[in-house]
Amino acid sequence: MSLRASIRVNRNGFALDVDLEVGAGETVAVLGPNGAGKTTLLRALAGLIPIDGRVELDGEVLDDSAAGRHVLTEHRRVGLVFQDHVLFPHMTVLDNVAFGLRADSSRIAREWLERAGLGERLKAMPRELSGGQAQRVALLRTLATEPRLLLLDEPLSALDVTIRAEVRRELSRQLAGFQGVRILVTHDPLEAISLADRLIVLEEGKIVQTGTPAEVTARPRSRFVADLAGVNLLRGRGHGRHVELEGGAMLTAAEAGEGDVFAVIHPRAVALFLARPEGTPRNVWRGRAEDLDLQGERVRVRLSGTVPLVAEVTPSAVRELRLDAGAEVWVAVKATEISVYRA
Repeated sequence: MSLRASIRVNRNGFALDVDLEVGAGETVAVLGPNGAGKTTLLRALAGLIPIDGRVELDGEVLDDSAAGRHVLTEHRRVGLVFQDHVLFPHMTVLDNVAFGLRADSSRIAREWLERAGLGERLKAMPRELSGGQAQRVALLRTLATEPRLLLLDEPLSALDVTIRAEVRRELSRQLAGFQGVRILVTHDPLEAISLADRLIVLEEGKIVQTGTPAEVTARPRSRFVADLAGVNLLRGRGHGRHVELEGGAMLTAAEAGEGDVFAVIHPRAVALFLARPEGTPRNVWRGRAEDLDLQGERVRVRLSGTVPLVAEVTPSAVRELRLDAGAEVWVAVKATEISVYRA
């Protein structure tokens, strides 16, 4: 099984222009900021909106604008799971999962529910389910129809954070047993990294980066991906061991190459001092703490100055540096802590 798609959509001033291939048994997560075109892409693959281009699933052509071919949504072997699960409120759990099945629908639905540990909820109504149970039932209802392409649109975003991890584990287990093509739209980096084999980053209707989670987060190519990876991303021109940033500031790196480059600095590599540091740091400048954000056992400090960065320090360092919004500090980054690659 495989999916090959070349999709062009122009609607209300927004343009989606995407080419993608996804193999059988592969889970691809599509990420991007609001308005990037993620849901439009899923709707196009499901046949819910017209496209210019071609969509082929397991050798069957579902869309071909040049040949005038368009297979209706109900005739595609495509399953779509929405974030708000949309169960039929007047049907039991068993009947919800059996919906869409033909022969032996009750038996097949019962088997799916029992395998998922929901055998005791067969006769329950949707209003009697927790949010996590309802979303699992919605997924099972889709999987029971044995689609060849599974599309998941923010499947966990409507769930309370206390149960999201549990449902994520169940979703991972279900996806592992599904042999078709899986495409997941999400805004949650943990969800994407834990569930997907490959990431596709969509911005303004175009793919800006793709690769394994490790590849994408190691070398971000946009501010969105840098925020996803939790790192500082700067762009400039390399000159040997120096990077001239777009604002005119200079960074010294171990190797900067030549031409347009990206420079990545991890927040933990940004050191803060009350007095100008002596010794090894090659990059030192004055900065101002704009705001502080406690995240777990670390504090992220957003700094303005010659090179705006985010630093990550311990709570004890916050006390020692007397850090608060507006505090002046010295900022230092070692040349060896700056990763530079071609833009």
